[in-house]
Amino acid sequence: MMLMILTYCYRIKPNAEQEATMLYTLELLRRHWNFALGQRLDWLRRTRCQIDRCSIISEPIGELPTTVNYYTQQSDLKQTKVLFPDYKNIWSESQQVNLQRLNKAWERWLFPDKSGKRGGRPKFKKVGELRSFVYPRVNCPKAGAHLNNGVLKLSKIGEMSVIMHRPIPDGFTLKTSTIVHKADGWYCSISMQDDTVPEPMPLDEVKSAVGIDVGLKEFLTTSEGETVPVQQIYRKTQAHLARQQRKFARKEKGSNRSNRQKNKIARIHQRIGRIRENFHYNTAHNLVKKYDLIAVEDLNIKGLARTRLSKSILDAAWGRFITILDAVAVKCGVRVVKVSPHGTSQNCSRCGVKVPKTLSIRLHECHKCGLEMDRDENAARNILDRALNEVGLILSAREGLGNSP
Repeated sequence: MMLMILTYCYRIKPNAEQEATMLYTLELLRRHWNFALGQRLDWLRRTRCQIDRCSIISEPIGELPTTVNYYTQQSDLKQTKVLFPDYKNIWSESQQVNLQRLNKAWERWLFPDKSGKRGGRPKFKKVGELRSFVYPRVNCPKAGAHLNNGVLKLSKIGEMSVIMHRPIPDGFTLKTSTIVHKADGWYCSISMQDDTVPEPMPLDEVKSAVGIDVGLKEFLTTSEGETVPVQQIYRKTQAHLARQQRKFARKEKGSNRSNRQKNKIARIHQRIGRIRENFHYNTAHNLVKKYDLIAVEDLNIKGLARTRLSKSILDAAWGRFITILDAVAVKCGVRVVKVSPHGTSQNCSRCGVKVPKTLSIRLHECHKCGLEMDRDENAARNILDRALNEVGLILSAREGLGNSP
């Protein structure tokens, strides 16, 4: 059964005492993360070779340690509270989730996924690098977090007001609460679940479709010739950001002025991210409101980011936009179809012949059928045609949709 899971982020207003408690909670969880990670790495180092042979360089001498995993480390939490009483002031489920996060990162490193890829080795966290802790249950008898009428009550911390800038949807059940420390204050991310998911629109009811081609000259161009200008949010801010970073480099490391300047730089990055995300959501909603089927390219963003245009590509954040577009479309029942990007800019959208062109050539001119149009619009039409072929629809004279025979 499919489920819909949403996460709403609300700002919270803790008092000075509660803020100090939450900061100390993050520090204790960071220390526990580092200790648990050290345990795992030490166990791996001592047991990495087979029992009948040793490394030709060095090998630890002694008894083989017992297996270290999530369950053994979870059972050690009782002993941790005896040796370090401060851990009694942290909700026990939050400590368990901290170990679950480590276990997930550990398994992602050791075991490849379905595509054969593995994640990087989990790292020890410096002071301030752990920025969130979780209450895995909300508004139930044994929960550590309760949210009612704009007041959030956290076990071991207390009650604090929440800025409910948008109401929680009807029919959703609150699942988890994540307390996050950001550059401009504290936030609470509420995860909620509903058993009903909007079904994608049936193919025979699709009345309008569009293909979009993302780029750097225009953020996107549709198959109907409409364009959305590129924002270049980071490009416009990088001069100011560079000045603030030079100021930070001149400060004494660890001083109060250095910490204030570091927070100022973090706020600049936060503002850049928020402006970009707001632009992506607005663009996605405008597309979803107008069309029943949206065709996009399945781009390899990591590969594109290795080119000389990497800064502009990462500033545009095409991958993040497509992810947001997919999420918005699911909530509205609109179909998003991803197609291969191979040849969409080179092939003619009318006759299909290949017309080679470099990035500097912005006009598509077909030597066979004589079609002349903007290269991005031509690519968007190719993207739309590929998507319609995949789902089994035809677009007659670019005016109406119907089922393919």
